This record gives sequence, C-alpha cells and structure tokens, in this order.
Amino acid sequence: MRIIPAIDIIDGNCVRLTQGDYDQKKIYHEDPLEVAMQFEAAGLKYLHLVDLDGARAGKIVNWAVIEKLGKNSKLRIDFGGGIKTDADIRRLFDSGMIQINVGSIALKDPEKVKGWINIFGAGRVILSADVRNEYIAISGWQENSTKGIFDLLGDYVSAGLQYVTCTDISTDGTLKGPNLALYEKISRKFPGLSLIASGGVGSKDDVLQLKEIPVDGVIIGKALYERKITLEELTGI
Repeated sequence: MRIIPAIDIIDGNCVRLTQGDYDQKKIYHEDPLEVAMQFEAAGLKYLHLVDLDGARAGKIVNWAVIEKLGKNSKLRIDFGGGIKTDADIRRLFDSGMIQINVGSIALKDPEKVKGWINIFGAGRVILSADVRNEYIAISGWQENSTKGIFDLLGDYVSAGLQYVTCTDISTDGTLKGPNLALYEKISRKFPGLSLIASGGVGSKDDVLQLKEIPVDGVIIGKALYERKITLEELTGI
C-alpha cells in the first residue's frame, strides 16, 4: 500500500480544511516545498498536491507552488484542483507532476475526461471522487450532485479508468477514522480498480485497517500535521 502525504494549498500556503469547509482553514506552513522535503527526507515517495484555490475558482491558481515543487522535489506528485484543459494537463506534466486528479469536470464533462484517459494514458489520470452519503460533491466540495459514487465509477471503469481517489467528506479532517465500509464496498464492486482512500485517518491503526481491505494507497494530511502519526511510523508500514 502506498503512503501518500497531502499538501493542500490556499494563497500559496500549506493548509488543511475540516470537512471541506473553507471557513475551517488552518495554515500549517508558509512554504509547501519545505514540507515536501520533510516527507522526502523521511523516505516517503509520493505526494498528493491540491490547489484548493483552483478547485473553488474552476481554474488552476497556484502555478508557482506547483512548478517549485515539481522542479525541486523527487516525490512522485499527483495534482488536483481546477484542471480544465489539455493545455493545463500538458503544463502540469511538464512541471513534473506524475498524475492528475480530475473531480468536478469528471461529472460535468465526462466525454472530455474520458478523452484525457485515452490521450494521456489511464495510468496518469485519477478520478477524484469526493462523496457525501455516497453522492458526489463538486466545486471544491461546495456543491452536492445527484450522481452516486458507484454509478460514476461504473461509467469510468468501462472507459478504461485505473485509478480513483475517494474522499469521504464527512470524515475529512476529523481524525476520527476513515469510512472503512465505503472503501470495502468500492473494493468489492470494482476489484480491478486501484483505490486510494482519503479522509479521516487519525492513527497508525487506521492505516493498517485500510491496508487490510486492501487499498492501493492512503492519503494522509491532518494526522501528520497534528502529529497524530509520525513520519517514522509511516515508513515502517
């Protein structure tokens, strides 16, 4: 199982939200690169980078941070937040991103996203499925939709999707544990899909329970910043 620390960006700063609420923002560091280098020094290999300004604005905002991380870090970075065009994706890959996460646009313009899977390869496109009560939320979690997670995944798996990051918004930032039942259900229904769990991880035991499902990867954010899990613990899993 891949351990994937998260860096969320607002105004160039490394922040965390609670349950996707922009009014519940906490700034942890003014230099995301310094945070990334700490992850790298601890032996971690991956990074989940999100432009929260971009997710809310509907266009990528924090290009300077993206390019700085891509140029100076050896971490394998997947990026999400405001991706809209082929040109965005090419610039992201040119900036050193390894994979892209597509969220709102996957619901609003599925043919475009399925085209990206064909153009850039299924290994480079991650469907970012953010859910409340198994329904998809979009626009930086500010809007709810009537599309269920399993219907959405079914549509995309038939189009060649290989990777999905699923965030249960009700648990995100709470440190109270991930929605294991949801991830088990997804894993059963789509056994060939590489599932990345996100939201709620607050302890090493949570990570070990996800490993048992199993999931392909787990994204960990607030638990690291609040020192509920140490980098040393993660490198030993």
